[in-house]
Amino acid sequence: MQNALKTTLLLSLLTALVLVAGYQLGGESGMVIALGFAAVMNFGAYWFSDKFALAAYHAREVPEEQNPALHRMVADLAARAGIPKPRIFMTDLPVPNAFATGRNPKHAVVAVTQGLLQALDERQLRAVLAHELGHIKNRDILLSSIAATLAGAISSLAQMAMWSGALFGGGRDREGGNPIGLLVMLILTPIVAGMIHMAVSRSREFHADETGARITGAPQDLASALRTLEAYATRHPLHGQPKHEATAHLFIVNPFAPSMLARLFSTHPSTEERVEKLMGMNMGVR
Repeated sequence: MQNALKTTLLLSLLTALVLVAGYQLGGESGMVIALGFAAVMNFGAYWFSDKFALAAYHAREVPEEQNPALHRMVADLAARAGIPKPRIFMTDLPVPNAFATGRNPKHAVVAVTQGLLQALDERQLRAVLAHELGHIKNRDILLSSIAATLAGAISSLAQMAMWSGALFGGGRDREGGNPIGLLVMLILTPIVAGMIHMAVSRSREFHADETGARITGAPQDLASALRTLEAYATRHPLHGQPKHEATAHLFIVNPFAPSMLARLFSTHPSTEERVEKLMGMNMGVR
């Protein structure tokens, strides 16, 4: 319940920032345009985010006859979670990792990397898959897509507002306004939006860890898997294009090489904190 309230609050703040950016761009009419802009982007995120994510990593669907053991594992975990069995995709990425996508539990996908099947033992693999099913069960996929889309919309609107002010003296009458204050607001708004998006993602990761651990009944297995994935990501990070790094929040562990700034604004909580929470879980109550 606490995670749901926190996410609702953060998404409300993002929506408010959309209105602020729209108002700075064109007054009250700009607010309406901004809401329409965000609605269109969210529509696209809802219907096509899974296709974009799978295409970005050239993921292909895994037929059941190709890997029956993996399908049995996912089917068993999905039954435990009380959700339909998702489709299974695989990418050729050598790093061990996984992500879930899709607009709802009935249209969900779990994607694993080739490296994941090679790096983890069976218990660790079950734990990682359960974490991804936790995202599906909690409908985090939709929330993350909306948060990322709203943050992107805010950044775009802020840039439009700055160009509008530079070229035409602003999109509305700001008699008595402070141009320096306006500039500061337009710079800070997308930064704040990004920080809120990160907060949404971090909250969802903790929730999926807990849900996944309760699906398997073995939080220590997920803790062990997270340590293994983090160690591999540290030794062999991916160096992706910006369009790929924008999807880092989807993965169970960030697979990309983090800069100092990226660490500060990471969409993932630290592995140490996640492991600590998992090992402190009380499994007496399901």
